[in-house]
Amino acid sequence: MSAVPRFRATAGRIHLFNLSPAPNSQHAQKRVGRGQGSGRGGTSGRGHKGQKARSGNGKPKAGFEGGQTPITKLFPKRGFVNANAKVYAPINLDRIQHWIDQGRLTSSPEKPITARELLLSGCVHDVHDGIKLLGDGADQLKTPIHITPSRASKSAIKAVEKLGGTVFCKYYNPLALRDCVKGNTEHIQAAPTRRTDILWYTEWKNRGYLSPEALAKMPAVEERWVELSKQLRAYKKQGIEQQK
Repeated sequence: MSAVPRFRATAGRIHLFNLSPAPNSQHAQKRVGRGQGSGRGGTSGRGHKGQKARSGNGKPKAGFEGGQTPITKLFPKRGFVNANAKVYAPINLDRIQHWIDQGRLTSSPEKPITARELLLSGCVHDVHDGIKLLGDGADQLKTPIHITPSRASKSAIKAVEKLGGTVFCKYYNPLALRDCVKGNTEHIQAAPTRRTDILWYTEWKNRGYLSPEALAKMPAVEERWVELSKQLRAYKKQGIEQQK
């Protein structure tokens, strides 16, 4: 059997024409069943008979225990996994104030705090499915902040607005949240499609960004948000809000 030809790059500047595979990264193909003289003839290195000598791999599927009841069937199954559940990264007001005191966070009405600033500053270690602002440590908040999380508690909204700050909750799907974290602005962000999300982000009590009050107070409003707000709030006139 002929050996695999190997080209080795010469020392010097690297170019496309002198690139070569790493040493020992290429191997000749193992050819079996070509006679006893090759060392892999006859049984092709599988031995005589048995489960592992059969064609078609011959291995049982994962979890097979020889015919006895597998352990996955011995334990009962309880509860369920909600496919629509979201895990939010919690952030409290006292932690935000501590980051502001250290000079690691700044905010303004034109440039509010988003998931990107919280992640890059180390205030949160993972954005998960979005940021949720909580009201713990509200007595320690001394600086007016402007923040745009995915969700916010009522106590947190009250504490922030008491000092002259603003809270506007914005919907992010996984792609939009990734663009927010990476700072990409060339994509059109998705609108909420589930009924629970539509109800949340069109209500001013939740400081939803699609509520008429939020659209009137936010310093930067996209044109499509105004049309989205009209379309998503149309269910109130159509009588879909109260389902029987």
